[in-house]
Amino acid sequence: VPARPRPPQPSARFASTAGPETEGPQRRVVVVKITSPFAWLRTRFYYLLIRLYFDQEFSIEEFTRGAKQAFSVVSKLLSQRKLDLLEELVSAEVLQVLKEKISLLPDSHRDALAADIDAIMYTTEGDVRIYYDDDGIKFVSILMCFWYLNGANLPDEVPGEAKVFQIVFGDENTKEKKHLLTANYEFQREFTEGAKPDWTITRIEHPRLLE
Repeated sequence: VPARPRPPQPSARFASTAGPETEGPQRRVVVVKITSPFAWLRTRFYYLLIRLYFDQEFSIEEFTRGAKQAFSVVSKLLSQRKLDLLEELVSAEVLQVLKEKISLLPDSHRDALAADIDAIMYTTEGDVRIYYDDDGIKFVSILMCFWYLNGANLPDEVPGEAKVFQIVFGDENTKEKKHLLTANYEFQREFTEGAKPDWTITRIEHPRLLE
């Protein structure tokens, strides 16, 4: 049973966003993440194995771009309660759990699930796993961790792991309140000969929002 992933920790790689080019003071939001060298080497070794034994054209850069797009689409559909549109993207087991949880969420928490692709501040890989089942079917799963900004009307102390930023555009009279939130999405693909070349989301976690 895979261990529950930890949220990304603060690092020497940066991602930032700023408001449109207007006169007056502007504030930038910077996400900083510290990457363990051992974890970095481990994931790169797994990517090498994927290219050697499963998919010679595999690229983590291309995969990350696709994962960000999928995360944005899926999170918005969750927020809108359009779960029937997720059947081709999310595993049946996860989808069933989501249907039960989404129906119980308050509107503010549901709104906070949605991530515009331009609001994704940082993306990093978590666990990478390669395994075979008893029938010799081969799978690869990659856990992706996202940090994103969302303007939902959440109390300042909720969620506990989120930090609230005041982003000022123009002058002090114009303020937009944003929460910096995290989400963990696991993508799985079967590499058995003849299997469809599709990645399926097999885990969705929005800490303190969707539990």
